Amino acid sequence: MSDPTFRVGVVGVGWAGQQHLAAYQALPNVEIVAIAGQEADMLASLGEQYGAPHLFESWEQLVELPDLDAVSIAVPNFLHAPIAVAALKRGLHVLSEKPLARNGIEGRQMVDAARSAGRVLDVAFNHRLRGDIQTLGGIIQSGELGRPYYAKASWMRRRGIPKIGSWFTNREMAGGGPLADIGVHVLDYALFLLGEPKVESVSAVTYAELGPRNIGGMKWETAQAKGGFEVEDFASAFIRLEGGGTLVLETSWAAFRNPTDLIDFSVLGTEGGAELRAVGATKAQVGDLHVYRDVDGEIADYQPSAEPGRAHAAVVENFVRLLGSPQEWPDNDGSQALRRAEVIDACYLSAAEKREVAVA
Repeated sequence: MSDPTFRVGVVGVGWAGQQHLAAYQALPNVEIVAIAGQEADMLASLGEQYGAPHLFESWEQLVELPDLDAVSIAVPNFLHAPIAVAALKRGLHVLSEKPLARNGIEGRQMVDAARSAGRVLDVAFNHRLRGDIQTLGGIIQSGELGRPYYAKASWMRRRGIPKIGSWFTNREMAGGGPLADIGVHVLDYALFLLGEPKVESVSAVTYAELGPRNIGGMKWETAQAKGGFEVEDFASAFIRLEGGGTLVLETSWAAFRNPTDLIDFSVLGTEGGAELRAVGATKAQVGDLHVYRDVDGEIADYQPSAEPGRAHAAVVENFVRLLGSPQEWPDNDGSQALRRAEVIDACYLSAAEKREVAVA
């Protein structure tokens, strides 16, 4: 018997939505039947490119389309929860861009809707699927480094504010700045690498030193808006983990540092340590990975090899695999992404109130 064909719709025609569309098109058992977006020219172009028979200006129309199986959400953060909840109530599976929502309250609404509907709610945490992170994860999980007790992780940009004055820098629309945008990726891959320890508390700081002065916009911007920067441009968090472990997280959209973006992770374990540096961040398909160990009292460091990651292609492929595995639906209700959102909430509260905050 042949595999079922899943009918999907994509909400959002920007960069993220285009990644979802390309990934769906590459799969033999997926039919792209609908796209929704407010940019009329881009909507028409993508509709023609991907052969989508239904094009809508509003997400509400797409969600109501009969015989749809799943929806990808690739729009500003403030729309994640309303679209996801409506889609799940219609019995559709949902793949959302990160973060899950603007905050844990909205995230909880999404998870509750997924559980009530008995449908998948997945989030595009594509960086945990990097080949170097998967390789390092296998090394840590094998026990080769012993028990990890201290880790540092970051995603740092020199000039990387997505667009000053856009929804990205509007607190009501985005929920936060780099901590919510790229910091949630760092939190996700770090907790994944450490074996998903429970976060007990956080102590965080946030700063907005460059963005409000229109410093730090991405190079491709032809002009920067005057004002309109309501979020942080740098954040750091000291995160206490169950069992006594510690994670230090840093993230910036704009900071006076090396001009080349960096994604990194380092860990100290009882039997060894490791460092991963992806200089160039997303442009570095494979980072520089080192493992530090002693064998019989002698230094036995080495550099593992890793395959390039497949980014959104891997995320979408796994989501579609889940659609065909009903037995896995209950364990893929967005709960893990919700825990990430609750940690980010605690970080913002800690920074605002200048105190350590427990994570429930």
